[in-house]
Amino acid sequence: MTANDDRIRTTHIGSLPRPPELLDLLEKRQNGEDVDADEWDATVADATRAVVERQAEAGLDAVNNGEQSRVSFNWYVADRLSGIEGKREQELWADLQEFPDYAEESFKTDVIDLSMQPVVTGPVEYTGHDEAEAELAEFRDALAAVDADFEDTFVTAASPSVVTATHVDEYYDDYEEFLFAVADAMAEEYELVADTGMTLQIDAPELLTVGHTAAYADEPIEEVKAATRLHVEALNEALSNVPADQVRLHTCWGSYEGPHHLDTDLAEMLPEIYEADITGLSVEQANPRHQHEYRAFAEHPVPDGWTLIPGVVDVKTNVIDHPETIADRLDEDADAVVESTPLVAAPDCGFGTQAGIGMVDPEIAWAKLEALVEGAEIATERIY
Repeated sequence: MTANDDRIRTTHIGSLPRPPELLDLLEKRQNGEDVDADEWDATVADATRAVVERQAEAGLDAVNNGEQSRVSFNWYVADRLSGIEGKREQELWADLQEFPDYAEESFKTDVIDLSMQPVVTGPVEYTGHDEAEAELAEFRDALAAVDADFEDTFVTAASPSVVTATHVDEYYDDYEEFLFAVADAMAEEYELVADTGMTLQIDAPELLTVGHTAAYADEPIEEVKAATRLHVEALNEALSNVPADQVRLHTCWGSYEGPHHLDTDLAEMLPEIYEADITGLSVEQANPRHQHEYRAFAEHPVPDGWTLIPGVVDVKTNVIDHPETIADRLDEDADAVVESTPLVAAPDCGFGTQAGIGMVDPEIAWAKLEALVEGAEIATERIY
């Protein structure tokens, strides 16, 4: 999706609402309960087919499997990596520490406990080939079953540094050793996706969220940038066998409804992010904290050959963004970037990044995606 010769294309950022019967099975798996394999396979297949059909009905151009079988955009890797055992309570992000009562009441789910993180107790290696292959096969089957002509298909995968940011290391001697061990492991998943010919989307919120984590909240911006440079270096190593024109990257300030008043400025971080070996960049811009961030692309132009995938639909509110407002946001991005930079319209983040936590009602999420398509059509009329 690198050519906007006649219109602005549309996509989304990976996770989409899961049906109740699938959430029930995900909860059982998370709690260590036995789940009938045939029931699991049938439920995941039905959910994947249904989510592909809904994307076709919404009119999206680039689609995926909605991450239906994953409990989380990042914690799914605990089932695909060795050396992970048990959980430990995590420290709240710095912005939430200032509002602890809100945080305690707002991050509860029957499926996954976001106050706990998986713990790495042994060497990390990729062991998820069978599960990854099954997920890819389910997606291919769903695409074959749905009568739709999509322009692109993509598969999401967690970045090395979002894995290290959300899995507690109790095995490696230092952080860099841990990070690059994870990069080597995740490279196998990236290459599995690339071998299908589909687009690989790397989910890397930590490239921006690092600034308001407890470890970096009081550090100077140069320390925050150094951490992001290291994370991009690890990502590039993991992508060394994947063509850059097959990779798009999503980053954000965390898909949670919180204060976000300690978020880093995009303009400060873009030069570091631009070092990634990718050709598509997705950044949230629709929510109240970051609606001004389009200006950063005028200050730091998107690299030649890249596609910008701006977030123009908010995923933290049940208000359906007006198509005219979506078009206005796309206009602002079109004015900020150089003329040769293609735009693909998207929401800020996923609509189901953590199973069981739905800030947006499922049917409203689909209405928001329909508004996205309509807004892109309005912007196309204005720009072209």
